[in-house]
Amino acid sequence: MGNLLKVLACAELEHGPIVFLDFEHAQPTEAETAVWNQVSAVLEEAHGILAELQSYNGAGQEIREAIQNPGDLALQEKAWNAVCPLVAKLKRFYEFSLRLENALRSLLEALTSPPYAPMQHLEREQALAKQFAEILHFTLSFDELKMTNPAIQNDFSYYRRTISRNRLNNQQVEYKSGENEVNNEMANRMSLFYAEATPMLKTLSNATTKFVSENKTLPIEDTTDCLSTMACVCRVMLETPEYRCRFTNTDTMLFCMRVMVGVIILYDHVHPVGAFAKTSKIDMKGCIKVLKEQPSNSVEGLLNALRYTTRHLNDDSTSKQIRALLQ
Repeated sequence: MGNLLKVLACAELEHGPIVFLDFEHAQPTEAETAVWNQVSAVLEEAHGILAELQSYNGAGQEIREAIQNPGDLALQEKAWNAVCPLVAKLKRFYEFSLRLENALRSLLEALTSPPYAPMQHLEREQALAKQFAEILHFTLSFDELKMTNPAIQNDFSYYRRTISRNRLNNQQVEYKSGENEVNNEMANRMSLFYAEATPMLKTLSNATTKFVSENKTLPIEDTTDCLSTMACVCRVMLETPEYRCRFTNTDTMLFCMRVMVGVIILYDHVHPVGAFAKTSKIDMKGCIKVLKEQPSNSVEGLLNALRYTTRHLNDDSTSKQIRALLQ
């Protein structure tokens, strides 16, 4: 256990002792196994979801040709046949977000439950903390890909318009490749999901807020302290050469940055005054500084997530200095 996690006495740091967690090698203990197995089943799908999203090219050409030639039934059918399997993919992505939400809830329950304090949980349940980090890493990776792919909303909008038009005209449409129609209720929920700039992050933010509101006997500080500690862990790992040199995988730097930003956003959504206030347990100046020291092409999406998906950045309690750092 000592190899995986070390409590470092950092007296010079503003917020006291820091937990250093080895995100690369943590393995579940017997006590963690049940939750770990449940979450692992979800995380195993995450790589495939990201690969599918990364290769998502859309049906833009077919849709344009169909719109420009409304009387050409062959082009209408060609566009429809191109869009249907893509919408089936979008449905799978949305359904995966619901499974991810349930996995997050299981981890929050495990990492905040009495009688242990958040710091003790991170010491005892290192593998679950790693899974929590992996969910956040996936979430920000997914949202970065989604934000740069307008084909997603264009394809889904065309699909919904075609369904509505055919219903108005009492026409039946055929679903190719064995795909089932997305019913109206599912289409509405998917539409709300994809309308968000960062849909996966919105899902997790809502799930964390709901977790806090439903667990009224659990002090909100247990959840926010867990999030702020994770943010602090990542910041220290990123800004300290001694710890960075322990990374055996070159992707771990970006992993830590995504996790840090993810927990900041969750903290900002759940904490009553947010992450940017002076009373926040997250060193926002330090976190932003760490991001800005990295190549801009690797962190611009993360900085934009802080700018546009947090709740309290523009509050009066946010210092001008922090606002300036994010401009």
